[in-house]
Amino acid sequence: MARAAEAEPPGRTGPARRRRRDRPPGPGGAPSFPVRLCASVFLAALAGLLALPAAGAAPAGERTVLATRVDGTITPVVEGHLEDGLRRAEAGDHAALLVELDTPGGLLESTRGIVRAFLNARVPVIVHVSPSGARAASAGAYITMAAHVAAMAPGTHIGAGTPVGGQGEEASEKVVNDSAAFAVSIAEQRGRNTGFAEDMVREGTSISDRAALRQNVVDLVEPSRRAVLDAADGRRVEVGSEDRRREVVLRTAGARVVEYDLGFFGELRQMLASPELAYLFLSIGTLAVIYELASPGMGFGGVIGAIALLLGFTALSVLPFNVAGLFLILLAAALFAGEVVTPGIGAFAGGGTVALVFAGIFLFRGETEVDPAVLWPTALVVGAGSLIAGRLAWRARRGPPATGEEALLGREVVVSRAEGDRGQVLLDGAWWDVLGRDSPLAEGQLVRVVDRQDLVLVVEHAGPGGDRQPSEKE
Repeated sequence: MARAAEAEPPGRTGPARRRRRDRPPGPGGAPSFPVRLCASVFLAALAGLLALPAAGAAPAGERTVLATRVDGTITPVVEGHLEDGLRRAEAGDHAALLVELDTPGGLLESTRGIVRAFLNARVPVIVHVSPSGARAASAGAYITMAAHVAAMAPGTHIGAGTPVGGQGEEASEKVVNDSAAFAVSIAEQRGRNTGFAEDMVREGTSISDRAALRQNVVDLVEPSRRAVLDAADGRRVEVGSEDRRREVVLRTAGARVVEYDLGFFGELRQMLASPELAYLFLSIGTLAVIYELASPGMGFGGVIGAIALLLGFTALSVLPFNVAGLFLILLAAALFAGEVVTPGIGAFAGGGTVALVFAGIFLFRGETEVDPAVLWPTALVVGAGSLIAGRLAWRARRGPPATGEEALLGREVVVSRAEGDRGQVLLDGAWWDVLGRDSPLAEGQLVRVVDRQDLVLVVEHAGPGGDRQPSEKE
């Protein structure tokens, strides 16, 4: 703020008085127009930023629905994605989480995780089996029935929830009974048809959208996203866990849809989680390790094998993504260290870079996902750094020694004092006794160190002595 104008002390003249006269008119010498303009623009921009809503949150009074799509097999990637979606919907105060589903099934453990998240969600969940021709088979049927509002598009079907083994074989009776109880408990929780829930597991029953609506398996049959949101508006559902249950009324008609997709790395993780790639990774990894053990050489086989096996075990869900990411970080560190200790053609550095990239993809997911603009350059810089460090270490090991007895051999020095075949030289700031190996020594003679006997250097003639003076003085 500008201070009030003060009377100028009497008698002040010269530059000070001229500066005061040069100020623009205004109280206290107000700032010039450009300064006032810049300040006004800055304050207006600051006010605009403060008025913006927080990232991820809907503007006050606006109704929004967070929507995501699940296509393909239910895997730990999908489980993590939907759990992150629930957290985003709760934190962003969205009216509901809409999941558009088309799946042939998937892993039972991942399905249980998704169902558990839906049954305890603090925001309404709407599952829409779409588009026409889509299915909610096996794991998809459990997920659809666990939603607060289950909807299907015309021409879709649901069911066939009989569990199978890893190779597609029929599961044991114990597993079937457990899955049937799981399906019935979901139907009871959501007030759906328990008879169908049990039959779809024990008999493999599958029904169309219209039959599902008639048999109280789903709540709505609507062709589009907007139609589902309009039809679900006004429904009363209970959200939250059992000890904190509360009833809410869905307000989804006309709500703005906020998209939430897997993203590039999410799609990549989902692709890597396929059984076909798991088989390929395990086969290649095993073959590469065997090749490295049979004919050890540059390390290509071992590096490729280790990374491929980790990817294969992760694709089969033997290793969780975060555990696999940790192992890949450790593998990358070991490979970078190996490049420095035993530098070669860069196999260790290249393998470490690949391992570091996959570690970043596996470890950081959802809201903590690493930006590709940071991940790729970081991995490349670290890999290149280890390669350069390995080359420097290799060059240092091949270079001449800098200390010890070896550092003295081959050095040329001028004799300062001489008596017969003995004399003294000044070398590296210290006086040394020298012994001529083949001939007497002379002052000013240039000699070369060829050996050392305790504290005496053995030298030989290195060139014409002439009147050369010592290069170092006592």
